[in-house]
Amino acid sequence: MSPSRIQIRTRIGIVGAGPAGLMLSHLLARAGIDSVVIDLRSRREIEQTHRAGILEQDSVDLLVDTGVSDRVLRDGYRHDGIELAFGGGGHRIDFQGLVGASTQLYPQTDVFVDLADARERDHGDVRFGVTGVSVDGLVSTPVMRFTDADGADHEIRADFLVGADGSRSLCRREVPEAARRQYFREYPFAWFGILTEAPPSAPELIYNHSPRGFALISQRTETLQRMYFQCDPTEDADTWSDDRIWEELQSRVGANGHTLKEGPIISRTVLPFRSFVQEPMHHGRLVLAGDSAHTVPPTGAKGLNLALADVRVLAQELERAVAAKDPAPLASYSEHALRRVWKAQHFSYWMTTMLHTLPDATPFDVRRQEGELASLTGSTAGSMYLAEAYTGWPKGR
Repeated sequence: MSPSRIQIRTRIGIVGAGPAGLMLSHLLARAGIDSVVIDLRSRREIEQTHRAGILEQDSVDLLVDTGVSDRVLRDGYRHDGIELAFGGGGHRIDFQGLVGASTQLYPQTDVFVDLADARERDHGDVRFGVTGVSVDGLVSTPVMRFTDADGADHEIRADFLVGADGSRSLCRREVPEAARRQYFREYPFAWFGILTEAPPSAPELIYNHSPRGFALISQRTETLQRMYFQCDPTEDADTWSDDRIWEELQSRVGANGHTLKEGPIISRTVLPFRSFVQEPMHHGRLVLAGDSAHTVPPTGAKGLNLALADVRVLAQELERAVAAKDPAPLASYSEHALRRVWKAQHFSYWMTTMLHTLPDATPFDVRRQEGELASLTGSTAGSMYLAEAYTGWPKGR
């Protein structure tokens, strides 16, 4: 160890200062448990990464009831349903009427800002813009090493270590191969996503199925909208002009009777699809949460909600582990979290394969999908399943 390295002792070391890491730190602080959170990115960099967000009611409640912020209620947009567009028309899934629940349109970027502000307000120890991160001692005495934004070297010794460091997780890779199982699903398509300066084209999200491929019409604010259409994963977004993008979107939604309100496109990107789960979500005194442990396609709007559901359970089990000075409760967390993760994997996979056109799809395949969508929207039981899964399963289920 470098003689100039600053040594710190904490209960919980957290790698990753996205929504999962910051929410966990916030919940632990409320239980009187100290933590240190680090992230390679600067706060400004995270704030400028625009990401959409559909929050389940439990996620909204977690932000509000734990004192993070009530801005989600003031600035978010409540959605009581979605529209499935196919076969020349639209079919609304009425969340309130079917299951008495709603979702809240509130960007993940805003969730991050609320959490970062809350940790700063409460004097939480969060270090953005660090470099040279490494972890070891996962079975006995976890150690987290890094160089802070000012160039000072640090060594953090903790009782437990949490990897909340995203889909390219450093912490996940530290789990020995013999102690983990990994499950993958690669998809043969991606989303071409745009952010456009335009008024909303619809009051709620439209999930559009067409022979040309899937499209999603979302919202952001009264003047800024998110839209996506299915594309090849190798597509280069920079080669598409605004006119070409609008022509593609209009042709897809026009097949089902919609016309989009157009405006300048201020950002465009291609988002590959991948499903991933690592089991178990713990090893020794290391535990994983959010995208470091699992990723889902965005079709079912489950990614951020799963991360928040993870840390709600994890905070309780870490409190038990700290009190007992024993990592045994981490196994309970993993078992509990994975039940919800696999339900979400199924739902996201189902929504994705039902709505997207495979590259080698035949006319039969397209018409079969329309038949599946017709069966779903024509059945109260089928519509209730979609509504319950989309708005979020109750706690403990």
